[in-house]
Amino acid sequence: MKFQIQPQVFEQFPDFCVAVVAVDGLQNKTVHKGIVEKMKSTIANTHEYLKDKDIREMENIKVWREAFESLGINPNRFPSSIEALAKRVSKKPTLPVINNVVNLVNTVAVECLVPMGAHDIDKIQGDLEIRFSNKGERFTPFGSSEEEKVEEKELVYGDEEEVRTRKWVWRQGEKGKVDDCTERVFFPIDGFYGKTDEDVSKAQSLLETEIKKAFPSVSIQKEWVDKDFFEVMLLE
Repeated sequence: MKFQIQPQVFEQFPDFCVAVVAVDGLQNKTVHKGIVEKMKSTIANTHEYLKDKDIREMENIKVWREAFESLGINPNRFPSSIEALAKRVSKKPTLPVINNVVNLVNTVAVECLVPMGAHDIDKIQGDLEIRFSNKGERFTPFGSSEEEKVEEKELVYGDEEEVRTRKWVWRQGEKGKVDDCTERVFFPIDGFYGKTDEDVSKAQSLLETEIKKAFPSVSIQKEWVDKDFFEVMLLE
C-alpha cells in the first residue's frame, strides 16, 4: 500500500508533516493488560495537567483550530480529534477500554497531545492519501452502514473507494476501523513543523516502544512524510 499527501495540500500548509507507523502481526483479539495499565496511568496524569486549562488556547490544540478555520471548517462544530479527546480527559480521568489498537492510540495521543488515527490496512482499497475530495465522494460514518455525501474539495483521508476520515483529522469512518481480526495497522500522526513536530516525533517513538513491549514479534515500519518526501510504500 502507498500512503501519500496530495501536493496541493502543501500549497496551503507547507509546514504540514505526518509521522507514520505501520505494523504487521499485531494481535487485537485479546486486550493486553500492560496496554490498559499504561493507558489508565497516562490518562490520570494528563487529566491532572489539563483539568484547569483552557484547552482551546493550548498550542497543540490552537494550531488545529487555526488550520481548520483557514479551510472554512468551524472548529467549534467540528473539533480536531485531539481537541475532542483532550476535552474529554480534562473533564474525567477515564476512557473506555476498547481494543489494543484503540487503547494504544488513545494513550499516545493523550500523552503527546497530537491527532492520531488507526486504519486496518487490509480494508483499504488501493492507496491511501491525504487529499481534497472529489465531487460525488461518499463517507460511511463510524457505527453506521449508511453512506453520506462529502462536500467537494474537503480535506480528507481517502482511498480509491471512498473517504476514510472527514475534515482532515476530525472523524474516521466505519469501513477502515480496526476490529478483533485486525493484524496490519496504519497509524498516521499529523502535525506542523515549528509547532508540533517534536510532539509528533515523540508520539511515533512512544507508539513503537509500546507496541514492541506488548508484541515483540511484530514487524514495524516508521516513516516521515512532508512536502519534500510526500509518498511512501508501506509493508511491502
